[in-house]
Amino acid sequence: MSATLHRCRTPTDRLSCGRVARELRRRGVDYDEVRVAWRKRDRPQIEKLSGQRRVPLLVIGADAICDSPRIVEHLQWRSSARP
Repeated sequence: MSATLHRCRTPTDRLSCGRVARELRRRGVDYDEVRVAWRKRDRPQIEKLSGQRRVPLLVIGADAICDSPRIVEHLQWRSSARP
């Protein structure tokens, strides 16, 4: 599974963006990381991908999932759906 995590510029893994990064590492998912602008109005690429400007945003294939609890839930579902 190839994924891209769009996250805030905060250099810590303690916030919601970090929660997603920790979950991706814990599950052994290879991912690219894109740090986005602080101001929401400066995030047109996020809006283009998901229809909103908030992060974290995880893009897996054609799926764009936002909100850290939803992303973690999706990763758990993908892990349990494997044969």
